[in-house]
Amino acid sequence: MTDRPPFTIKVDQNPYLGAGGQEMHAIVTVEASGTAPAGPSAGAAEVIIIDASGSMSYAGKMAAAKRAAEAALRVVRDGVRFAVVAGANSPRMIYPQGQRLVAMNARRRTEAVQAVSRLEASGGTAIGSWLRLAGQLLADQDGAVRHAILLTDGKNQHESAEELDAALRACEGHFGCDARGVGTDWDVAELRKITSVLLGGFLDVPDPASLEGDFRQMMKDAMGKRVADLALRVWTPQNGRLRFVKQMVPTVEDLTDRRADKGQIGDYPLGAWGTESREYHLCVEVPPGDVGRQGRAAWIKLVVPDAEEELAHANVLVEWTDDEGLSTRINARVAHHTGQSELADAIQEGLAARRDGDEERATTRLGRAVALARQVGNDEISGLLDRMVEVDRESGTVRLKKDVDVADEMSLDTRSVRTVRTRQDDERPGTEG
Repeated sequence: MTDRPPFTIKVDQNPYLGAGGQEMHAIVTVEASGTAPAGPSAGAAEVIIIDASGSMSYAGKMAAAKRAAEAALRVVRDGVRFAVVAGANSPRMIYPQGQRLVAMNARRRTEAVQAVSRLEASGGTAIGSWLRLAGQLLADQDGAVRHAILLTDGKNQHESAEELDAALRACEGHFGCDARGVGTDWDVAELRKITSVLLGGFLDVPDPASLEGDFRQMMKDAMGKRVADLALRVWTPQNGRLRFVKQMVPTVEDLTDRRADKGQIGDYPLGAWGTESREYHLCVEVPPGDVGRQGRAAWIKLVVPDAEEELAHANVLVEWTDDEGLSTRINARVAHHTGQSELADAIQEGLAARRDGDEERATTRLGRAVALARQVGNDEISGLLDRMVEVDRESGTVRLKKDVDVADEMSLDTRSVRTVRTRQDDERPGTEG
């Protein structure tokens, strides 16, 4: 008996290639539907990591972090095993005593909240050591959805980049991690790397007062996960290859280099799932075929890798034609997600150029981002770009603003990978499996 939700896979594509064509694009939507069962569960394990370095004592950040941790603790279901960790030069257990997890109940919830209320800020920042402790705490929770929430307000200054990378390698595949950066002194690229490796998400929280609601929602989302580990398994024909696999919704994340290779089959890790929908952009290179020939460009399966259990499957099809009208038609969802991927790249490249003092390249790339954000209908990104650049409505000329709030720049960088779905009226019917 399982409380796993039912899964479906839908493929959106234009299956036609011109004579000799080899490159097939498809958008794959993976959806878990239904309502997750409520009630006690021991199928999850949570570690809350709160930055307790000295800088957290300023601007109300520690008080806000305590309220946020309390909000998260009140969402953790009874029966879920949990711990709270404080991070500084080295991590320390806040609750429980000793390096272990305990099952949540009413008494422990109260004790954990009280322990968090006594937390004080001092010391430095060594995030890799915090993650290693979380990994040790979660190590024996086989079969559970293992997850950590990480809050920091600063850069990883008290260990080397190599030490952080080594910690990430040790933790990769063992638990998921969502992170938040509070204030404006943390490193966007650093949190992006951490959550990318650990298959989580991250956001900026410029105002500490927003932490409480944000932590509550993060934990609600974590409690909604019902499947500990999934993979997208992709078969390609002999002499074919999968050029890339990118998650496109809810965020842009390139999974191509994460392939667990099995010859013509590759597994791409998706992490834990609840009742949700995600979208992926696949590009397959197939051996060229004669006009009229039909075939399978890829066979996609959703699997529980450890159990070798298949949950859903679908095909990416291909047919060669000499009808130019068919072969040159671009699927609306493929076009939309191609634009979103380019938008993320344009923003990050433009901001990097701005930091390097290359105003010409920064203007070019951020100007391109303005056009792409409008094209894909990403209103949040359009609003953030408006704080970075000025656009002459008549000529379309883009000019960088001189005085930009650092919080606005960090928000644009952080949210550059957050995407929007295609508009309903632009969608085309797909094939479902």
